[in-house]
Amino acid sequence: MTSPERDPHTTEDPTGPPAEQPVGEEPTTGQPRRSGLRNPERAVRGLGAGTLSLEALVLLLAIQPIRVVRGDLGGAAIGAVVALAVAAVVLAGMMRRPWAWNAGTVLQGLLLLGGLLHWSLLGLGIIFALVWAYALHVRRVILG
Repeated sequence: MTSPERDPHTTEDPTGPPAEQPVGEEPTTGQPRRSGLRNPERAVRGLGAGTLSLEALVLLLAIQPIRVVRGDLGGAAIGAVVALAVAAVVLAGMMRRPWAWNAGTVLQGLLLLGGLLHWSLLGLGIIFALVWAYALHVRRVILG
């Protein structure tokens, strides 16, 4: 009886597919899998701070195009955008505090409420709420 010939250029495992492992567990011990990061808490804080910093930058850069395209962005809306951007920068600097993640979530809700002042703020609020939700998901996966 002859064995089937194997192409030396393939990377397939001839023994078959590996057994299914629960996501997030080590194959042999059943304990939570380490992320492989040297300092996972610091990496997650960097993700949160980077997300909030990017949000602040986009908010500030969005003021002028909104005014040019649709001139109905009043002083209250501009003040709200600047206040949200400043709050995002302050929170980005305070990501070491355990409450900063909850405050970042509240900030996303406030930006969504900014949609009452101008429709484009609602659009930015939806985009950044989705980005923030992804950052929270990554935080939960890495830190457990």
